[in-house]
Amino acid sequence: MALDLSDFDKALLAGMQGEAAAFCMRLLVRFADAVGAERFIDIEAAHIDGCLYLGQVSLDFVEHLVRHKGRVRVPTTLNVGSVDLIHPELFIGEAQIGTGGARLMRAHEDLGCFSTFTCAPYQTLFRPRFGAQIAWAESNAIVFANSVIGARTNRYGDFIDLCCAMTGRAPLYGLHLAENRRAQVLVEIESLPEEWQDAGPVCVAVGHTIGKRCGSLIPAIVGLPGHAQEDDLKALGAVAASSGAVALFHAVGLTPEAPTVEAAFQGQAPVETIRLTADDLRRTVRDLSTVPDGTPLTGVSFGTPHFSFQEFTRLMPLLEGARPIVDIYINTHRGVLDQLAACGWDRVLTAAGITLVIDTCTYVTAIMRDMSGAIMTNSGKMAYYAPGNIGVEIAFGSLADCMASARAGKVVWL
Repeated sequence: MALDLSDFDKALLAGMQGEAAAFCMRLLVRFADAVGAERFIDIEAAHIDGCLYLGQVSLDFVEHLVRHKGRVRVPTTLNVGSVDLIHPELFIGEAQIGTGGARLMRAHEDLGCFSTFTCAPYQTLFRPRFGAQIAWAESNAIVFANSVIGARTNRYGDFIDLCCAMTGRAPLYGLHLAENRRAQVLVEIESLPEEWQDAGPVCVAVGHTIGKRCGSLIPAIVGLPGHAQEDDLKALGAVAASSGAVALFHAVGLTPEAPTVEAAFQGQAPVETIRLTADDLRRTVRDLSTVPDGTPLTGVSFGTPHFSFQEFTRLMPLLEGARPIVDIYINTHRGVLDQLAACGWDRVLTAAGITLVIDTCTYVTAIMRDMSGAIMTNSGKMAYYAPGNIGVEIAFGSLADCMASARAGKVVWL
């Protein structure tokens, strides 16, 4: 079926909004044809993943748009880059990557993108509204926007995300359509580990399971702890998107499109049911670690996805006591850094020997000073990616486990 172009789409293609927009619209037309979209829709916002430097092609694409005086047409946030522009001294990788990475980040700013440099744009002023049509990239941001907020976006990748931002248009297909957002797989949590008071490990275990077993199918989850918070659901979605291709999940009673099981499935029957017991959840969490109890540590990393201010609130009481003897890195974004500075917590964290990493992330770039031993994290996403991305052994644990281990210099599970 031929693509139905609006008058505005045709004006974009004709160059009436500038050559940069025309270039992007030409790419979007080809993309829409590939995914079987019949027309385009207006979007309210975009989030760009392509500001992470992956080689010369990253720069060539963006700087082509800059040379043609391109500007984004909708509020556009930026994902993490390759360097911390606020603390450039933290970068210890190859000079070419550091230089190219900084140049790429600034080129996106030249297009009118906001300097958020965060994988958690939903923690910023640019959090979309329920039902908003957006074009977001970055896997955890996509699944959070769709699931926890109820905005609508597909899994947009590098370059296509920026094309949507430059035109203000996105192809109408996939999760932009209400009928494609219904759940397909029912996930029933039959029992929870009694020793887990925190909802975080439960959500990570469930997220990892649905990523592995659901692929790109949409799960509806029944039985998550009622006290699960946004940061717990953030962790669930992040590891589900990493270990699989999940772009939307429904948590019955917790997420906006799933007040009931029937609503999540839009009245249809599930194609599959997955049942999880407490032992299943324990086993999943245990398998996220590549090292046993007592393994020497050389670092702890939090904030993948970026640490929220609420997570810092939970961390601060855990700083009381002996100073950690291994490096602790916390990845967060500029908005949270401003909040920390306003209440003086940034000084407390620095005094405790903690390195705050802004604009980037420890598992995508060279920042951690010593990786000769294992690295511990409370992030299922980092546990999944770090062994392959940066070549380290990983221990996964709760926030309290990680802090106890940082003081002991070895893996300790409380």
